[in-house]
Amino acid sequence: MIKAFHKFGEYVLLMYKTFSIPERWSVFFKQTLREISKLGVDSLWIVVFISIFIGAVITIQVSLNISSPLIPDFTVGYITREVILLEFSSSIMCLILAGKVGSNVASELGTMRVTEQIDALEIMGINSANYLILPKIVAFVIFIPVLVIFSMFFGIGGGYFIGWATDMITMAKYEYGIQYWFVPWYIGYSIIKSMVFAFIIVSAASYYGYYVKGGALQVGKASTDSVVMSSVLILAMDLVMTHLMLG
Repeated sequence: MIKAFHKFGEYVLLMYKTFSIPERWSVFFKQTLREISKLGVDSLWIVVFISIFIGAVITIQVSLNISSPLIPDFTVGYITREVILLEFSSSIMCLILAGKVGSNVASELGTMRVTEQIDALEIMGINSANYLILPKIVAFVIFIPVLVIFSMFFGIGGGYFIGWATDMITMAKYEYGIQYWFVPWYIGYSIIKSMVFAFIIVSAASYYGYYVKGGALQVGKASTDSVVMSSVLILAMDLVMTHLMLG
């Protein structure tokens, strides 16, 4: 318990150092754009790829499990849309990105720590936390809504493809299902959740990477720990935010 409080205190102090005014805005904006490309744009392909297949799988499973004359066929499209909008494109996708983005951030900062690059920045009088971590957090939080929108579009598109390629459901009924009783707030809800999750992913990974002690083995352990902790925090926050925003 004491160790947990110690880590939480270190995390709070690190975030306090991180969220200070950048000394050179031009450098901050340049780094932020670089991080958007590295953390956000480079994650686009995996988001699209997974969303297409998950959307298709959800459509198949729903179609197979509600084959009843009492349930209208358009329910398949309706359920697929609700699952993708409410949970998959925000929570599940962020759990996946915690593995890709979180491990990337933790290993990068951990390598800089063990090779004494962070110490060199501190010796030069630079706020290393603000210089290294803030652009990553801002970049990923800004870009995560784009990933969520792409995930929603291609997830629903994956279900549409199943309707076109098989006879499980006609495309007309699937289209009617994804339009039936549509609540626009669900898109905003997913985007807000994803932005909170994006902060959790990068800040947790930055903490574990920034405070690495040892060598390459410890960098790998920090990367793994950051993914595990990010996943636990995302699931806990998902429960809280769902209750507050939809309850």
